Amino acid sequence: MNSILYIVAVILIIGWALGVFVYSVTGLIHVLLIIALIAVILGLIRRPTAI
Repeated sequence: MNSILYIVAVILIIGWALGVFVYSVTGLIHVLLIIALIAVILGLIRRPTAI
């Protein structure tokens, strides 16, 4: 499940980069970036720690 969050985050970040640099669509692209950042943060928080 953790790797799925990272895959989704990477896809959303790529979509954001393409939108900003190629299409210059700002509203939807920034929403995608925020969703990607939330996915990464949730992945870091939910990561099990082995002690």
